[in-house]
Amino acid sequence: MKQNRLSLNDAEWGEFKISNLFEIELSKGDNKADLLNVGRIPLISSGLNKNGITKFVDSGDGKSEIIANNTITVDMFGQSFYHYYNYYAVSHGRVNILHPNFKANKFILLFCVDSINKSTCNIFSYNRMCSSTRLSKLRILLPIDNFRNPNWQFMEDYIKQEQKDIAQKVISYYEQKMLETSFDLVGFGDVEWREFIFNDVFRKIQRGKRLKKDDHIEGNIPYISSTSLNNGLDQFIGNEDKVRKFKNNITLANSGSVGSCFYHEYEYIASDHVTSLTLDKADKYIYLFMATIIKRLEEKYSFNREINDKRIRKERFILPADENGNPHWDYISKFMQKLEAEKLEKVLEYIYIG
Repeated sequence: MKQNRLSLNDAEWGEFKISNLFEIELSKGDNKADLLNVGRIPLISSGLNKNGITKFVDSGDGKSEIIANNTITVDMFGQSFYHYYNYYAVSHGRVNILHPNFKANKFILLFCVDSINKSTCNIFSYNRMCSSTRLSKLRILLPIDNFRNPNWQFMEDYIKQEQKDIAQKVISYYEQKMLETSFDLVGFGDVEWREFIFNDVFRKIQRGKRLKKDDHIEGNIPYISSTSLNNGLDQFIGNEDKVRKFKNNITLANSGSVGSCFYHEYEYIASDHVTSLTLDKADKYIYLFMATIIKRLEEKYSFNREINDKRIRKERFILPADENGNPHWDYISKFMQKLEAEKLEKVLEYIYIG
């Protein structure tokens, strides 16, 4: 028997003060993104993108406490996000942390996030920030049961229904993607490998530009430096002058985590601790292959032996070669697409099981 779809139009709604549903707190200490070391713990600040994550850090400032998962943050502009992981929050960004005082799971809290965002839309700004006091008085609309209490079960079931629909769209997309990429490398036979010099392969080799921490402007452009984590992302900045921007190429860390190599499909700003490597007419599959090959330079260099501009141009590596002795770009691209198809198959298996 086919189950009827849940509709928000069929639900009865009630108004609830946030302070009656959540305990509200601010982060203790003085967490500032530019003063914390890069790590694996999300640092939440104000912003519309990336779930409010401004950086990944290894710890707080020593006075702040890590915030437990299964909570909601609401920033100074009223933008809210759900966090299923432990995290830190910046202290100067007025990030409100909401701890549910009811039995909550991710589905219910995701529903609450949407309701909070609808209630805070266009009412907070730099001139009227979403303080803890204002937030505590805010009212949100939620589905209610026969006793006029929040209908948590309806919220959970509705979000599960919507996520199932999205999962089906993802499955359909990846199934089509597999059909497009699940070919055999027919016609290539046994490809030979030969040695190439960086300067002969890359159309442009250019080091990023030095930008002191004090000169960083808050923004949403990825700033790539020499970290081996998070695709080389150090933080997001908004500088436009005296910087070097790149897009659709790879970066190689020339100091710090020397040899770390990442592909960037998006526009980014490169620090002087990375060197940008650009090929002529290469797709993302070729760049991903090259990043893997180049990463082997980690074994050759270290913190005490950096990759300067002269060394990198003379550096050698091996690649599949075509019958004319040139890099076999077609083979490299199709090889990586085949690997992608194999990974997609595993992704689909995971979604099917879920």
